[in-house]
Amino acid sequence: MKYYAYKLAHDYGFAPNPFGGICTLATCKPKIRKKAEVGDWIIGTGSKKMGLLHHLIHIMEVTGKLSFNEYWNSPDFQFKKPTKNGSLVRIHGDNIYSESKDGGFVQMESFHSNIDGTENSQHLKRDTKGKFVIISNNFYYFGEKNFLIPEQYISLCSNSRDLVIIKDNKLAGEFIDWIKSNYAHGINGFPINWKEYKQLKILFS
Repeated sequence: MKYYAYKLAHDYGFAPNPFGGICTLATCKPKIRKKAEVGDWIIGTGSKKMGLLHHLIHIMEVTGKLSFNEYWNSPDFQFKKPTKNGSLVRIHGDNIYSESKDGGFVQMESFHSNIDGTENSQHLKRDTKGKFVIISNNFYYFGEKNFLIPEQYISLCSNSRDLVIIKDNKLAGEFIDWIKSNYAHGINGFPINWKEYKQLKILFS
């Protein structure tokens, strides 16, 4: 078992996407999605850019790992395909890549496409470099209910822009146990950046 840590630059409920009882990491952080295996844990904390350094945004156990094509075609994850005029949950769906006939990928209109809905080649290249979609049915997502991680666990936080493989497995395990004992499983708060939308009445419609 390994423990990974990384910092979020923002939080729109897209990466990770915690909705529908399944937390998925299908875009961004390609190194984590490529390396992490079933049974590993991922710790996502806030960044200095967000004004939330060392604040816990989410933790998730890797309980599944799918290729983009498997994720796209699975009947279990059709609800994670974005709907342009849907609720904020549907707008930020992360099931956005299908395999093209030439072996490349097609990017669905989404949070990672250009404003006019056309393909954003930079996001496509970076996202698909991760090769896999991380699936978790054992997660704790805090979003706007994030909190400063207790001092004794601060060393678990990533201090770089990329992923960190945590070396102190014992401390990481104790931290996960502490979260399990003190917080509710699943979604504890709305995504941090949803405050920009002022559409709270349609969040889950």
